Amino acid sequence: MTASVPAAQGAAETLRYPPGSLVILTGLPGAGKTTLLQRLYNLAGTETAPVTAGPAVVVIDSHQSRLHWATRLRHAPKPLRGAIVFATHLWRIRRALQAGHAVVAHNRGCATPILYGFAHLARHHRTTLHLLLLDVPPAQAVAGQHARGRIVTPHTFARHHRRWQALLTQVNNGDPTPAASARVLDRPAADRLEALHFDT
Repeated sequence: MTASVPAAQGAAETLRYPPGSLVILTGLPGAGKTTLLQRLYNLAGTETAPVTAGPAVVVIDSHQSRLHWATRLRHAPKPLRGAIVFATHLWRIRRALQAGHAVVAHNRGCATPILYGFAHLARHHRTTLHLLLLDVPPAQAVAGQHARGRIVTPHTFARHHRRWQALLTQVNNGDPTPAASARVLDRPAADRLEALHFDT
């Protein structure tokens, strides 16, 4: 297994993965995950379905599922909306892997059962899970929530932060489990990231 590798300073960077990989971009709510995907794949932020990038890569942001259900579930309780959006997000990832595509997907949660679920999903489709960890200070993540207009409660954010710190410590200690590799990106490193390539 491969753990975190420091990014080169000052130079644009391309990350490479095996074909058909599942790459999960995770981080604190408001860290800038959706913004990074929009920049890398020229997304408008109004998509309601996964986006095909090249012949064999599918980009799946949970925001796409949120917009897909926004009108139909606007009167539903928030927990129900969240559960349906997350189930749709997972179903879309599974469908893309089943079709043989590489998948780059956003995921806000970094709870251990969720990550092991992604690893199981990847193994089931004979591929590997890789993590991209977008690491920003908590205050910057909170500011990002306010900027996008989607704010989580302090209690929820504290829970995410505890899980995030545990995952970050594990990866920085050289253990990407349950992923095959994990890469930590601070904001400058994320800004230098130019592309994700899936080698043939």
